[in-house]
Order: sequence, then structure tokens, then C-alpha cells
Amino acid sequence: MSVDRGLLATLEAKPGKEEELRAFLEKGRELAVAEEGTVTWYAFRLGPTTFGIFDTFADEDGRQAHVNGQIPAALGQVGPELLAADADIRPIDVIAVK
Repeated sequence: MSVDRGLLATLEAKPGKEEELRAFLEKGRELAVAEEGTVTWYAFRLGPTTFGIFDTFADEDGRQAHVNGQIPAALGQVGPELLAADADIRPIDVIAVK
């Protein structure tokens, strides 16, 4: 399977909401596992209040299914409570994979 596209999202937690955002991301793994078109899904922390999600897809159908799926919908519901600003979500092209 060739992975050539992905999504990169950065999330900034509101002060005092860092652990709630972390827990939300941990639960997101279960939803990602159920997505057939999502090849890899990572949630990570960049700093005290900055988190991210990186996921990869073998084709555009998989990426679009994810964009229109449960994880973004759930993020939309908790975002106003947990996030200091809207999530920065960018489609990316994967250049090389090991």
C-alpha cells in the first residue's frame, strides 16, 4: 500500500483544559482504528498547551472519509470548550515513507 497523502492538525488548549484535550485525543484513537481508509493516526503533544494529530491515507477517498467522519465531528463539538482557537487542519502530501 502506498501512502501519499495526510492531514496535519495543531490544537491549542485553553488554559486549564490541557488534560481534557489529551484525554479527548486518547479516545480518538478508537475512532481512527475503525476507519478503513486511515492508514496511520497519531496524536501528540508539542508543548504544555499545544497538541497535534497526524494521519495518513493511501488515497483521496480515505482522506475525505476521515475529514467527513466522526473525529472531526467530535472535535467540532468539544472545540469551543477545550480549544483556545480553531484547530489548524492542513492536507499534506507525503513525500517519503519508511
